[in-house]
Amino acid sequence: MANFSKSNVPQFSVEVYQNAFLPEGGREVNAIVTVTSTGGGTTGGIPLAGSGPAYGAGPGAAVVLMVDCSGSMDYPPTKMRNARDATAAAIDTLREGTLFAVVAGTHVAQEVYPGDGRLAVADAHTKALAKDALRGLSAGGGTAIGTWLRLADRLLGPAHAGIRHGVLLTDGRNEHEAPEDLRAALESCAGRFTCDARGVGTDWEVKEVTGIATALLGTADIVADPSGLADDFTRMMENVMGKEVADVALRLWTPVGVEIRFVKQVAPSVADLTGRRTEAGPRAGDYPTGSWGDESRDYHVCVRVPQAGIGQEMLAARVSLILPDPSGAGTPQTLSQGLVRAVWTDDMAASTSINPQVAHYTGQAELAQVIQQGLEARKSGDFDGATAKLGRAVQLASASGNQDTARLLSKVVDVVDAATGTVRLKAKVAEADEMTLETRSTKTVRVKK
Repeated sequence: MANFSKSNVPQFSVEVYQNAFLPEGGREVNAIVTVTSTGGGTTGGIPLAGSGPAYGAGPGAAVVLMVDCSGSMDYPPTKMRNARDATAAAIDTLREGTLFAVVAGTHVAQEVYPGDGRLAVADAHTKALAKDALRGLSAGGGTAIGTWLRLADRLLGPAHAGIRHGVLLTDGRNEHEAPEDLRAALESCAGRFTCDARGVGTDWEVKEVTGIATALLGTADIVADPSGLADDFTRMMENVMGKEVADVALRLWTPVGVEIRFVKQVAPSVADLTGRRTEAGPRAGDYPTGSWGDESRDYHVCVRVPQAGIGQEMLAARVSLILPDPSGAGTPQTLSQGLVRAVWTDDMAASTSINPQVAHYTGQAELAQVIQQGLEARKSGDFDGATAKLGRAVQLASASGNQDTARLLSKVVDVVDAATGTVRLKAKVAEADEMTLETRSTKTVRVKK
């Protein structure tokens, strides 16, 4: 297999936003790293990764659709029908040549189409057969999501595809396997395929669904009304079909004496990558970012540098976008890179200025945290604590212009004064509204430039 050339992949750029100036004794350096990918499949610029010479004649993507068929999907009966229709809509959205399979999930995982431990190649004929197979889906049995993921991994593993992706739909809690079994399945699947997770209705556990998406670098959302599933699945599959490159890593190299405090994705959603580091040579580590199409994401990098005197300057970190050789044998390709600097100064105005991007995303990360803390406090009966946390969330959402989150918060609290975060808890809150706020709490808005 040949090495990737730049003509085979979208073009990546890295921009670093920071205030490099530190006061005497200052040691913490913060930077927002904006990564942008352009020229990929959503604009028709190049073929899917995996369909070009780097991968021979292999398909661009392989997708496994995992549909909850547990007994609760029969309540109401329209839920199962909506799930079948949504899966059919996702199948219709597959590009010609995409490898795919459908899995029915209960307390066991069963191949619905094509069967025999393999994937089908999407064309008009196989799509029609898959949709016919969906008509046989019925509700019954329990829920053991780890078994669904492991089957998806077995199906996707042999596929010579650039993008390997799962879509998982559930309507209930993972009650028929131990929590450690699901954790083990996620650890086994991490880095092997990405996965979007959806909870339908209001009887599922938010932390389970968001945990799946976080571990497998996908998205999580609620579809409170099952009638909205088809539209959601169509949008989700369109996004998957727009992905061009998998397994891109954010590589952080730091000089001797520099400590990494954290690495987080902060837009379009907050995700802490610090614990996902894999070593990549002396003083370098890779943080997974998943698959990319035409898009832009922001990352917050925080490092602690050694003390230095006024007037001294140092490279605090080098951030690179790394693409592994598809054969696994060659040298990884550096797609783009940026530098994080530290300069010590006695200019008080320079050293105390907070970069607008850093300030904005620090606030967005706090927003996600206080929403989750506030909802936990509300559930536990700590209404004063809930009021304080959710009031702070309203204040942060208002100040940052995060109107979507502000709108969700207004369904849980009555806002007296958004600027000061003065709120009152609503006496009655619809379960769907509370779950929507929790599920979408990590979604952020880009900094106003």
